[in-house]
Amino acid sequence: MSYTGLAIIYIIIWWVVFFAILPIDVNRKKLVKIEGEDPGSPENPKMLKKFTYCTVITTIIFIIIYLLMKFEYLNLRNIIT
Repeated sequence: MSYTGLAIIYIIIWWVVFFAILPIDVNRKKLVKIEGEDPGSPENPKMLKKFTYCTVITTIIFIIIYLLMKFEYLNLRNIIT
């Protein structure tokens, strides 16, 4: 598989994992109420922590998929045809 294909697979996996991790560890109880702000939005969404976890999890999943493709246990071209 080309580098472009590998990059696209990594990006797709990253976004899926990111949206799966996004609602985890969110405290929706607000101490300060601001007029016009959504009451369900968190005060501290901890985005840096979520980006880090997402990248680590995605890298592990990507390495597993890459190794499966390299040793031909997972052949995407045969699955498509």
